[in-house]
Amino acid sequence: MSRASSTLLPFLYPCFDCRSVCISKTIRLPFIQYRQRQYNSTLSTTQGPESTEQVAASSHLNPAPDDYARTVFTDKCQLTLAAGSGGHGCISFLREKFIPDGPANGGDGGSGGNIYIQAIRGETSLHKLARRGIIKAGRGKNGQGKAKGGPRGEDVLLQVPVGTVIREISRRDPVAEEEEQQRLNVNEEEVRGQWRRDKWILYPSSIPSDYATAEFPAIQRSRKSGVALTQVPAPIDLDLSQPTEAPILLAAGAVGGLGNPHFVSKTYPKPKFATKGDPGLTITVELELKLLADVGFVGLPNAGKSTLLRAMSRSRARVGSWAFTTLQPNIGTVVLDNHQGRPQLSASRATGEPRTYFSVADIPGLIPDAHKDRGLGLGFLRHVERAQVLAFVVDLGTGDAVEALKNLWRELAAFENLRGMETNARTESRMIDWKAFGSPVPAAASAQDAALANNNNNKSGFLINAPTSQQLPDLLLKPISTKPWFVVATKADLEGTQENFDHLQKYLQTVVAGDEAHPSGMKNAWRGRLAAIPVSAIRGEGIERIPEWTVSLLDD
Repeated sequence: MSRASSTLLPFLYPCFDCRSVCISKTIRLPFIQYRQRQYNSTLSTTQGPESTEQVAASSHLNPAPDDYARTVFTDKCQLTLAAGSGGHGCISFLREKFIPDGPANGGDGGSGGNIYIQAIRGETSLHKLARRGIIKAGRGKNGQGKAKGGPRGEDVLLQVPVGTVIREISRRDPVAEEEEQQRLNVNEEEVRGQWRRDKWILYPSSIPSDYATAEFPAIQRSRKSGVALTQVPAPIDLDLSQPTEAPILLAAGAVGGLGNPHFVSKTYPKPKFATKGDPGLTITVELELKLLADVGFVGLPNAGKSTLLRAMSRSRARVGSWAFTTLQPNIGTVVLDNHQGRPQLSASRATGEPRTYFSVADIPGLIPDAHKDRGLGLGFLRHVERAQVLAFVVDLGTGDAVEALKNLWRELAAFENLRGMETNARTESRMIDWKAFGSPVPAAASAQDAALANNNNNKSGFLINAPTSQQLPDLLLKPISTKPWFVVATKADLEGTQENFDHLQKYLQTVVAGDEAHPSGMKNAWRGRLAAIPVSAIRGEGIERIPEWTVSLLDD
């Protein structure tokens, strides 16, 4: 009996089996040791006083080499917006007790979903939309029996940063094409007896011979929902420079098909056909940030811009002692009022609402001949003109600060001249080449105009040589030289930088007084209040003066 109990003991009470306990211990111990090794691998192998000092010295302003967050930033993208198509109408008949063959009671299809856009504060980049590429609204559901209409498709709301410009590249509207086709055939008699696969839906149990000689009703005019009346007219060109309280309709969903009760007549007392829902509108748009940030840091490589951004905000921008640490703009937020007490600064926006924060952009460093697409190229000079206020970050410990400031302005002025030449070239391309005999023709006719001209000569009503997506011109922004600016002198804690800072301060005073030309060399350059603020970003000293001066320039 004892032998039987000992034999059945592991099966009835496995927790009392010594062998299972031993096995479990041999399995768990290596796992614990592995976890311990994995935890200890993040620590230094030497636990001497030097390693302890290194760990203590690392902080938010002086982080470890791996203590940074990857910046995901996009200021320009193209999106394909597809409004929802309409649901199909239903073919149904009343079937109840004592009514075996009732009348038609199919419901209409639901309308497709709409696409809205709204500018909100708090968003600083377009990367959330850029990664999607194609955005589709929900399709309307098909109609149901008992005269039940199909549900609407789900709407899509696009939230973009304030200062986003939306411009249309191309558009395909099947409903508008159908209306144009009907307008061309307005003088022709209504054609009956034609079945179109893209318009009609037939009863599932019917056979083709039932409709071989049948005459279908005439195709009805294209319909649009009432929401489509509030749609932004084509071509789309929106400048969302202020937050929008209500979303703006970009693409309205198509209407659903009609159920078979709409086609009841003497000829067809019980129609076995319904219409399909209209296809949705498809628009290709370009989104671009006109306003990147309230303040933009402009400086040479390794001037301390990223460290300054860390000192002013909670940004985790990458910092290092080598050039081009920043390869794309880092956006930080300086909070003025955290709603937990008295605000640090009391300021208001141009609209009257209180300013609780402002955004700062750490723009990658500029090198000589950057306007010739050297270094990081023209793409990052483009970020400079998207800042409302410019803060030139100069290093007091490396060379003459005045010469560094002039070199930065020299590159910005050359880029501004380049933009002016591009604008003049676009203006000349729109000029009319007048002829004494004949119609005026633009000096540079586009491919789209040529395609429309071929379409006018075409009698069939179909577009020949349809134009492809056009390339939109660059946005016309405020010149860089007319923006407010000031200077932030970093690394002021180093020895021997006092004379360099005094020289910089005297130079700014002469510029304000008009005794010295503006560093950009432009006639209409901004000549307001200038200041040079000495700071030590690595120690966080002198940083409190930057928000005060920035808010005063933003409110002017």
